[in-house]
Formats: sequence, C-alpha cells, structure tokens
Amino acid sequence: MKKIFAYFTKFEWALLVGSIAMLTFAFVINPNKDVLTFVGSLIGAVALVFLAKANITGQLLTIVFSTLYGIVSFKNHYYGEVITYVCMTMPSNIVSIITWLKHPFQGQQTQVEIAEVGAKKTVAILAVSAVVTVAFYFVLKALGTASLIVSTISIFTSSVAVLFGIFRSKYYAIGYATNDIVLIVLWVIATIKDSSNLCMVLCFVVFLVSDLYAFVNWTKLQKQQKELSKQTN
Repeated sequence: MKKIFAYFTKFEWALLVGSIAMLTFAFVINPNKDVLTFVGSLIGAVALVFLAKANITGQLLTIVFSTLYGIVSFKNHYYGEVITYVCMTMPSNIVSIITWLKHPFQGQQTQVEIAEVGAKKTVAILAVSAVVTVAFYFVLKALGTASLIVSTISIFTSSVAVLFGIFRSKYYAIGYATNDIVLIVLWVIATIKDSSNLCMVLCFVVFLVSDLYAFVNWTKLQKQQKELSKQTN
C-alpha cells in the first residue's frame, strides 16, 4: 500500500483526487444524470495521471475510456468523435502498448523510454494528420455530423496526438491538450442542448490540466532518463 501512495507525487494525488471530486460533484448536482458519461470521465481522468507518469497502465485505461466515449458521442451524433476514438485512438493505443512494451526504460515496465522526434518525422505526422482530416471531413459531412467543423478539427488534433504517442514523444501531450480545448467547445455545444453532457465538459477541462502536466513531467522524465543512461554507459 505504501508503494502505491509513494508512486504518485503530492501534486499528482491532488490532481487525481481533485479531478474525481469535481466530476462526482457535477454528476450529483446534475438533474439529468448519465452514468455512462460519468464512469467514462472517471476512467479517463485516472488514465491521464498514469500517462503523465509514462506508465503503460494509462494506455490500457484509455482503451476503456475510448469505448465508453464512443458510445456517448454516438448518442449525441458526434460521429467524428466516434470515428476518432473508436476507429483511430483505440487502435493507436493498442499499437502504443506494443511499442511501449518493447521500449521500457532500463527494463522498467512502469516507465516507457521517452524518445526524441526530429523535424522530418514531425512534418510527416502533421502531413498524415492533414490528409486523414480532409478525407474524414467528407465522411462526417455525409453522415450529418453535429458541429461538423469542430468535429473535423478534433480529428486533426487527435491524429497528431496519437501519432506522437506511438513514437513515445512528449509532444503527444501537447497534441491532446490542443484536442481538449477543441472538445471543451464541442461538448459545451452539446450541453446547451442536454445538460447531462456537463460531465463531459468538465471531463475535458480535467484532461486539459492533466495533459499540460504530462508535458511538463515527460520533459523532466526525459532529462532524468538521459542522465541515468549516461551513468550506466
């Protein structure tokens, strides 16, 4: 038990407990409760704290979140989110799990070895994401997707994030933080129509804070990994 408490820093515990408390409060006071949205939000919040530690557990929990989020998005006719999370993010999480398992830092399965992504690979990630986004715009339009433009932007930011994640780059967190902002807008629109979606708005507010922290922590972890690697070589 002590190891579990010691694994997370005080800030990470505060982030985790604060996120759960805020989401629970929003669920309790909302007269139009959606249990699926609430449960998905909680799982997502926990997943991001583990991801911020470069821990593969976060990838596993994200698969569960993506499934629940896809169902909630489908109910709101956000087909772009269904496609993004069920058809892109979830498979990418599976690929990430495989690549992360192959690259543990110094044999530790609890922390992935963080990699550098050069300019060429970054340009390739942005180019692939742009092509995917343009292609799916027409698909989403044909499906009658609600908030088409915002949903289309979400596909681009999500694609950038998952690709950086597969390559074990700290910039995955910047991609997701940008996506969080887009999704806050998307779910605010949905909440205006149905207040049961308030939990999803707060979910991505929590995600935004967690992803910004993840970038800061991955930057610190990357420096520590480089120093430890020098000492062992």
